Amino acid sequence: MDAAGDPMFHAIVDARSGKAVGVAAYLRIDVANGVIEVGHINYSPRLQRSVAATEAMFLMMRRVFDELGYRRYEWKCDALNEPSRLAAARLGFTFEGVFRQALVYKGRNRDSAWFSMLDCEWTERKAEFERWLSPENFDREGRQLTPLAHPTR
Repeated sequence: MDAAGDPMFHAIVDARSGKAVGVAAYLRIDVANGVIEVGHINYSPRLQRSVAATEAMFLMMRRVFDELGYRRYEWKCDALNEPSRLAAARLGFTFEGVFRQALVYKGRNRDSAWFSMLDCEWTERKAEFERWLSPENFDREGRQLTPLAHPTR
C-alpha cells in the first residue's frame, strides 16, 4: 500500500444481503513512518451501532497492524462530533488532544480531535476484539453479554 492510492476507500458489505451498507477509508498514508489514518467513515442506519460496524473497524485495524505492519493508526474527527469521539474511545483509540483551527470546513474553523492506536497496544486490543466478537459473547437474540472494553477508558 502506498500514498498513490490515498485515500483508499473500502465498501462495507452486509454478508446476508450482499449490499453495501457503509464506507471507510485509509488516508494520510505515510509508509516511511508507518502511520496511517482511518476516515471518511459513513455508515447507513442499517450498519450504525451494530456488531458488523465494530467488526469492520476491527478488520481494518487488523490489516493495518498484522498485514501491513504499520506502527501507528490514527482517527481524527471534528472536535464537536461527540458520536465519533465516543466511537474512537470505544474502539480502543487513545485521545491525544485537540488541534485548534486545524481545518476550514463548511465555512468555519474546525478544531480536530486526534486519537491513535500504536502497534505496541495492538496485541491487547486485538484479543479484546476477538473475545467480544466470539459467538460465546452473544445471547440467542444476538445481544452482547460483555461490552467491548479497553484500558484507555
